[in-house]
Amino acid sequence: MSWILAGLWLIALAVSAPPVAAEDLAGRASVVDGDTIEIRGVRVRMWGIDAPESKQICRRAGGPWLCGGAAANALAEWIGTRTVLCEDKGRDRYGRMIGLCRVGGSDMSGWMVENGWAMAFVRYSRDYVAHEERAKAARRGVWASEFEAPWDWRASSRGGR
Repeated sequence: MSWILAGLWLIALAVSAPPVAAEDLAGRASVVDGDTIEIRGVRVRMWGIDAPESKQICRRAGGPWLCGGAAANALAEWIGTRTVLCEDKGRDRYGRMIGLCRVGGSDMSGWMVENGWAMAFVRYSRDYVAHEERAKAARRGVWASEFEAPWDWRASSRGGR
């Protein structure tokens, strides 16, 4: 009889435990570019945003600046050594995990767009449109310069890839 009670207790415990997706990922992140990180060897494309490419050049005050590198540096500085938690939202066409990532409880995609280092990627999500409008109005990050949207830059610079 005690094994029945123990079994019922284990079932109740399993049912009451919060679900955790096996695909979710946590750890220290290294920044690949302004919208891609790597955690424990897994590349994660951040949900709902598109940042300037690493080699993308923008213009401000009449001169060129490496806005893609600046976006990646801003993300790396903000994350620091803190743990990043990414909720798996699927895979992109290159097989990378698409993740809704957080650091210190803050949405990383939202932070990047709010600070002008990425754009809302409305082709996939409208989650960050208001963030983009605020960044644009305040002329933060790339919005303080002349730039090409990352998706347009890729299309013109890499033959549509």
